[in-house]
Amino acid sequence: MAVPVAFFALFFAYPVTAIVGRGLKAEGDWQFGRIGEVLSRPDILDVLWFTTWQALASTALTLLIALPGAYVFARFDFPGKQVLRAVVTVPFVLPTVVVGTAFLALLGRGGLLDELWGVRLDTTVWAILLAHVFFNYAVVVRTVGGLWSQLDPRQEEAARVLGAGRFAAFRRVTLPALAPAVAAAALMVFLFTFTSFGVVQILGGPAYSTLEVEIYRQTAQLLDLPTAAVLTLVQFAAVGGILAVHAATVRRRERALKLVDPAQTSRRPRGAGQWALLGGVLLTALLLILLPLGVLVERSVDGPGGYAFGYYEALQSVGAGGSSTFLVPPLEAVGNSLRYALVATLIALVVGGLAAAALTRRAGRLVRGFDALLMLPLGVSAVTVGFGFLITLDKPPLDLRTSWILVPLAQALVGVPFVVRTMLPVLRAVDDRLREAAAVLGASPLRAWREVDLPLVRRAVLVAAGFAFAVSLGEFGATVFIARPDNPTLPVAVARLLGRSGELNYGQAMALSTILMLVCAVSLLLLERIRTDRSGEF
Repeated sequence: MAVPVAFFALFFAYPVTAIVGRGLKAEGDWQFGRIGEVLSRPDILDVLWFTTWQALASTALTLLIALPGAYVFARFDFPGKQVLRAVVTVPFVLPTVVVGTAFLALLGRGGLLDELWGVRLDTTVWAILLAHVFFNYAVVVRTVGGLWSQLDPRQEEAARVLGAGRFAAFRRVTLPALAPAVAAAALMVFLFTFTSFGVVQILGGPAYSTLEVEIYRQTAQLLDLPTAAVLTLVQFAAVGGILAVHAATVRRRERALKLVDPAQTSRRPRGAGQWALLGGVLLTALLLILLPLGVLVERSVDGPGGYAFGYYEALQSVGAGGSSTFLVPPLEAVGNSLRYALVATLIALVVGGLAAAALTRRAGRLVRGFDALLMLPLGVSAVTVGFGFLITLDKPPLDLRTSWILVPLAQALVGVPFVVRTMLPVLRAVDDRLREAAAVLGASPLRAWREVDLPLVRRAVLVAAGFAFAVSLGEFGATVFIARPDNPTLPVAVARLLGRSGELNYGQAMALSTILMLVCAVSLLLLERIRTDRSGEF
């Protein structure tokens, strides 16, 4: 546990504590009265209210739309199922900047709806809600559908034989078994939407602001650190509560159910009703997931003179069309992002792998608490982490402000939880007697790990590396502070282009977003081929 604890203490706890302390201290004294002052301001209360209700609305809408998809993937067997599973998961690993850009191309000025019917939904709450459903659809499908595929259908069939109707059997037998999985999925969706940044910043406009967006505004634009510190504490408390409830639901689910092989529960649809349900899910996937991504690609090649690759060609030069957005050609952001993501993936694998090994070998409240702490970077303000990097890692021996390693370190913080969650179940499934036999035969702990554990978890390591690479590639909240102007990442480059007016900047943003989407999609398709957890959970 020493390396993971040191990594999180130095690159997570220290920057967050420092930025909060700087905001709440004045002349060396703590000013806790600022908390009440900030939380009593009408504008801050509006931000808290909007953050909460849009997260609740996004969660409810996601469950409503995604639960039928979870059932279809769990119970039906149809051609192209594996490909479709990968397609609906693409949005989850896409950077939020790309999600916002895709919906901007669909719902914004000059978008598909605007051209066809003169309807614009950008700068409205509906655009935010739909983008959140797009982003989190796979969370419900994978989490709930994974468990649903392992529930023994004979239990519900027995209830039907005893006289219960289809709905009554589902409500009394299947739904109680699924409840922990539904609750876990709902909590994760609520967490991701409660801390939403890129989607709200691009689609919400000045009228809508979540806690994360407001922290960015108070920090980067207004330099009001006291307000940003208070909002960070509020978000930290909310995320801690959500993760605690999520951990309880996961433990309940693991203890309560006896599962069967998913291959025993999947069959081809029967009857008009099931075929209609499958068709409805396929139509939903087409309109909700494929259409925004397709419009994004179409806008990237739709130039003033017709369809061409002019926007992609413009990415190779600095100041194309009179733009001074970048000090280097925007296309260099592709190479920068790939290099940063590779380094971040290596860091995440080392730190997350050691953490997973420690959690496998040890027990007790201390280790369980550490397990929960590993998830905090997914919910704590990435803006606070990024700005904290700038004000803490500025003195020897850790003066990293001008070092390229700063970006991979921030990205690795987001990748480590995915590595731990992917590797931990597999490590726990390794029979301890294999390690004991190796020890009896004279193998050292390191050799036993190399020759016993590593061959068994090799595929899990590859899956973990893929997830860490994808989320590192798309990290935006912290990177927007620390990426140097001459070395922008893809999400930062897209945000800069969207922040400037002009058709060329807009087209280049669409082109860069398309490139980033394709890289993430390829990574995910590779994951789908090597994934070991057939229950389908993340």
